[in-house]
Amino acid sequence: MIVLAIIPGVSVLTVTARAAAFGFSHGFFASLGIVVGDIIFILIAVYGLAVIAGMMGEQFTWIQYIGGVYLIWLGVTLWRAEARAGKTERVRESTWSSSFLAGLLITLADQKAILFYLGFFPAFIDLAQMTPADTLTIVVIAAIGVGGAKLVYAWLAGRASILLQNTTAIRGINLLAASIMFAVGMALIFKARGVL
Repeated sequence: MIVLAIIPGVSVLTVTARAAAFGFSHGFFASLGIVVGDIIFILIAVYGLAVIAGMMGEQFTWIQYIGGVYLIWLGVTLWRAEARAGKTERVRESTWSSSFLAGLLITLADQKAILFYLGFFPAFIDLAQMTPADTLTIVVIAAIGVGGAKLVYAWLAGRASILLQNTTAIRGINLLAASIMFAVGMALIFKARGVL
């Protein structure tokens, strides 16, 4: 999750823009909004998929195939993506709540996030065996992984706005994330076929 959280994208640009323009605290609140959005998706994915899996029985395997193919496609897309430097623009003033809402709304509007969770959880988690403690563990891991990665960006952007100018680093992050997504997608497909 950490590798996927550090992929430069809209959420990273939001955090770094808020931190570069208004300071670390705004990057923190944007990161908090992103984490809350991810937690909402996690809860929907865990409990929604458990209901769907129970209703669909063996047909739920198709959801695993679709999730696996999506992750492979996302990995290939990241692999082929061109690294682009980002810019932030300074504006006069802002509030912590606007930074929080920016992070939350960007995450909730990101269809990739929900598709990722729909594809990721069935590959590694037996939804029928999920307990509230398991869900809490996943939420804590996501909060630390996603939130921690975004906070590093916020801290760096608060110190210097040149972080997103390094296209070599962005390309390296994209390739690493692409490899991981491809591997997770393949694992999901193999699990659906009964190979794993």
